[in-house]
This record gives sequence, structure tokens and C-alpha cells, in this order.
Amino acid sequence: MEIGSNVTIDRARFDKTLIKHGTKIDNLVQIAHNVVIGENSIVVAQTGISGSTIIGKNVTLAGQTGIIGHISIGDNAVVAAQAGVTKSVPENTCVSGYPAKPHKKAKRINACVQKLPDLYKLVNKLEEKIAALEDVLKEKNG
Repeated sequence: MEIGSNVTIDRARFDKTLIKHGTKIDNLVQIAHNVVIGENSIVVAQTGISGSTIIGKNVTLAGQTGIIGHISIGDNAVVAAQAGVTKSVPENTCVSGYPAKPHKKAKRINACVQKLPDLYKLVNKLEEKIAALEDVLKEKNG
């Protein structure tokens, strides 16, 4: 295993903090007490793993990910950069965003968020048109 510079690994209070064979930990990572990281996993810079979390085998935790305590990340999972993981992640899954969700869903949500300013303008225009049509109908039905 490899551990980069300025990595903090807390000792366990009741059980063990384990980092298994073949795991690579980049610089500036925080690993809390009672965390278990499985074989051949990669933990990239500025990742924080809260206490009593279990990370499976062959897991990738990309840069600046945050993981809440007392959950598990399944084998072969990928947590994309800057994701905030608040619930357990099943094996063979890629998650991203905050709160972390399946990557495809997170991409669709992000695409919609990018369009919000244009949608806001469109809704305002439609409201104005509806108000004008209502005024015309009031005058006709008068």
C-alpha cells in the first residue's frame, strides 16, 4: 500500500482502522477511526472518510469526496470528484453529486440546473401572455 503526504489516519477507539493490501492513498486525505478500506482501492487527494465506514475492494474515491460515517461503499464502486456520500453505495455503482446519486441521474439533474435561468425567463413570458389573454377574454365576455 502507498500513503501520500499529509494523510491523517485515526486510530480505532474500539475496533481497528484497516487499510488493506494494494490500496493507494493520495495526499491530504482524512481517514477516521474504525474505517476499513478494502484491497486495491484508490483514495484521491482531499477525500474525507468519516468513522466506522467500510470501503470495499477496488473502490475509487475521486478527489474531494466526502463520506459520512457508518455506511458502506460496495466493491468496484466509483465515487466521482466532489461527491458527498450520505448513504451506502452498492457494489459496481458510480455515484456523483451532492447528495451522491447514480452518475447518469446526477448528470441529467446538472443539465437541468444549467437551464434554469432560461426556463425562468420563459415562464415569466408565458405568464405575461396568459395575463394578456385573460384580459382579452374579460373584455369579450364583459
